Amino acid sequence: MTPRGPVTEYQSRPSGPSVPDAISADQLDPEARSALNSLPNDLADSVARYLVAAELEEDPEKGYAYTQAAKRLAARVGVVREACGIAAYRTGRWAEALSELRAARRMTGRDDYLPIMADCERALGRLDRALALVHEANAEALNRAMQIELLIVESGIRRDQGHTDAAVLALHVPELTSGRLRPWSARLFYAYADALLAAGRAEDARDMFARAAAADTGGETDAADRLDELDGIEFEDLAESEDLEDLESLAEAEELEAPEAVAAPEAVAAPEAVAAPEDGAG
Repeated sequence: MTPRGPVTEYQSRPSGPSVPDAISADQLDPEARSALNSLPNDLADSVARYLVAAELEEDPEKGYAYTQAAKRLAARVGVVREACGIAAYRTGRWAEALSELRAARRMTGRDDYLPIMADCERALGRLDRALALVHEANAEALNRAMQIELLIVESGIRRDQGHTDAAVLALHVPELTSGRLRPWSARLFYAYADALLAAGRAEDARDMFARAAAADTGGETDAADRLDELDGIEFEDLAESEDLEDLESLAEAEELEAPEAVAAPEAVAAPEAVAAPEDGAG
């Protein structure tokens, strides 16, 4: 018998989602781009394009797919694991997001991920762990945006714990009344409105939802909808409303054109109103 040599199996690497041609590696944030310098140039460009595509993608699931493709190419790069964690968070994969962001934190030594990590713990129902992560952060080392994000998460945790007054107090920051809008003002106003509403302060909550709606020029929150709910405003479907008006006009026209009824020896009951079809009801 002729001895057989070792069998070599060639498996092609799974291909990732197609990145639009218009996306280039140069669009990646310079700091993130520098984090890819340890990779060969061609590989760094491929990873960068996946990360840019993920950031620009409006569909959370497609964005998640882009980050997974980047991870297959460069799983040991902190900025890649960060992108994977954020993408997982946006799709509601709380445990996975937490795992990825823990890895990113170990690789980079940065605490920027703590607000999202704490919110993941909160979403998983582990409120004590979530609060511990909030308090673990060195607030002085974080920029103001990250500090506010931590306070927003802490307020939500306090609400979940049933400590509504503490949820309100957590967001008592100067930016509530400074009059100057920041990129995160809408989120701050919205979270404060939620806390006020949970504390039974509906009027104050309504005012704050109004401020959040005015500040939210990018549609980041549903503050306008929450404001309408508090005001008791309900919008009818225009198509259904127009259908109903057409039916009413038709009924009035038929009533005007109908001949007068002939009197019968006995009293004639008044004709019942014609019911509108169910699918035309308002």
